[in-house]
Amino acid sequence: MSERTEDGEGPATGPASPRLVLAAGTTATAAVDGLSAAGADPDLRAHTPSADAEILEYGRPVRAPVVPVSPSGCPTPAVVTRAVRDLLGFETAVVDAGLAKPTAAPTVDVGARPGRDVRESEAVSNAAAVFEEGRAFGRGVPDDEVLLGETIPGGTTTALGVLAALGERETVSSSLPDNPVERKRAVVDEGLAESGLSRGGAAGDPVLAIERMGDPVQAVLAGIAVGCLEAGTDVTLAGGTQLAAVAALVRHDGREDPLELATTVYVAEDESVALDGLAADLDLSVTVTDPGFDGRDHPVFDGYAAGEAKEGVGMGGSLAVASDYGLPNRRIRERVLARYRRLLDSPGE
Repeated sequence: MSERTEDGEGPATGPASPRLVLAAGTTATAAVDGLSAAGADPDLRAHTPSADAEILEYGRPVRAPVVPVSPSGCPTPAVVTRAVRDLLGFETAVVDAGLAKPTAAPTVDVGARPGRDVRESEAVSNAAAVFEEGRAFGRGVPDDEVLLGETIPGGTTTALGVLAALGERETVSSSLPDNPVERKRAVVDEGLAESGLSRGGAAGDPVLAIERMGDPVQAVLAGIAVGCLEAGTDVTLAGGTQLAAVAALVRHDGREDPLELATTVYVAEDESVALDGLAADLDLSVTVTDPGFDGRDHPVFDGYAAGEAKEGVGMGGSLAVASDYGLPNRRIRERVLARYRRLLDSPGE
């Protein structure tokens, strides 16, 4: 595991920056009480992925009637990713991976629909078709390297469900400071029972794992990753344990290609997560980024330092690219503050 910390100076020069492909979707699993901090108001939580896509593309919500900031003032990781994009100018693509609410961001349509609650017998009814559409998209990506990111409330619970269905190590992080892992495990146990799957019952069959215990974002990202690898495109999974679950799906599809997971120190140092063990199981190289948010005494940074919103919207991957370019953390923090202030001035507040 390599560590990238602050605060080396240097110009923003380096290898050609990869495109960030963001899969934005929803799952009814997010409605289970106590699972997600993705959205200050539970009634507006379904709008969060749509707002994240708009922040990535436009810097602020445009159509979504929500400003994704937690009650403590911690903003969505989309603000960090957008701040890095401001400084580096990398290209993006947003895939509609089952959005429940409309977004003003331009999106790629792969036929995904919002996911059902994993406690139902079928969580993603068209997982096979979505996986194949994602695969076709991945084969056609005109880049040497891509970052794959996600935004989906409730996604760590569905990640746990997929890992259980595949028979992999069951460990996930959380958007909350205190990981409600026992609640997640109870939800997964209910889902396995309802779907008729035992732990490991979908080993070697990633589509079945998604169909019974996953979410549409996983179907999209696993398909894109497989398509990219088939086309010789390097893939960096820009996220935490949700993207590790995607890696598990790729491995269970038979792909042994090199895969990198680029995540934040907030995931890596989460004591409820055995990230090193999961990465070793899945033969992932891991890059950990630390933007130096600790001790800044500002709501935009304090929430992250306290363990909120540890990852998402490609934050860890974008910070890794910034490190490759020699971009100082100081400049990133300054840009994050500017983006945060503009976010709070958004009409959707």
